[in-house]
Amino acid sequence: MIEWWQALLLALLQGLTEFLPISSSAHLLLPTLLMDWPDQGLAFDVAVHFGTLLAVMLYFRKDLLTLSVQGARCIVEREMNDGGREIFFLAIATLPAVLVGFFLNDYMDSLRTIPVIATTTIVFALALGFADRRAGTASQDAVAGAGSAFLIGCAQALAPIPGTSRSGITITAALLLGLSRTAAARFSFLLSIPVISGAALLKTLELLETGSVVPWGMLLGAGAFAALSAYLCIAAFLALIERIGMMPFVLYRLLLGALLVVIWLA
Repeated sequence: MIEWWQALLLALLQGLTEFLPISSSAHLLLPTLLMDWPDQGLAFDVAVHFGTLLAVMLYFRKDLLTLSVQGARCIVEREMNDGGREIFFLAIATLPAVLVGFFLNDYMDSLRTIPVIATTTIVFALALGFADRRAGTASQDAVAGAGSAFLIGCAQALAPIPGTSRSGITITAALLLGLSRTAAARFSFLLSIPVISGAALLKTLELLETGSVVPWGMLLGAGAFAALSAYLCIAAFLALIERIGMMPFVLYRLLLGALLVVIWLA
């Protein structure tokens, strides 16, 4: 069982890395590798997933309300509008991740090794850097069509591979499809809501089946800490992304990948 201070540090890492394009799986592996921490456990995973889900839903609460109203209007009036179209695109983009999660989830867990995480951290850093170089002239402020949404969804389907970064791979795909940095990040974050919701639900059901004793105080604290750090991270990222671009995250990922390679070969 992890200690309180360990739980808070891991919750901070989860909150910060869930939405930055730097891979949460790589960061959550480091304390175990470098400091021999015990596994945080399934209950902790559930708590921090709900925390990050709460953060992204709170930040985009106005967008979600608008989408809900326009989606309902689209059904009643039987006429497509901007909100209904975006909901449709988000649904299309979610489908590949659902299929991969259903059929390959157990296999993906077997890939949580240093060589895999080091490789994906570096490879997808280079992909993000390439996409960001092309984003300078991008002018699209929304996904253009169902085909683009599906391609972003196919990119997201790679996210369960440890070290990939869900936000990183979806932002990379969106940038390559011509979206601006802000539009790419916004679509990526909205797309995280059904994915995180599904993951949190599955982990909750798995936890209930185990019948384990749950340290509620620690979990509530970790979930709240993850929510706060994730909310602040989303706000800062969207405020700065057009100004700083993706290169700081690319360089960070390359350094992290190099560190993992050193650990791997040591």
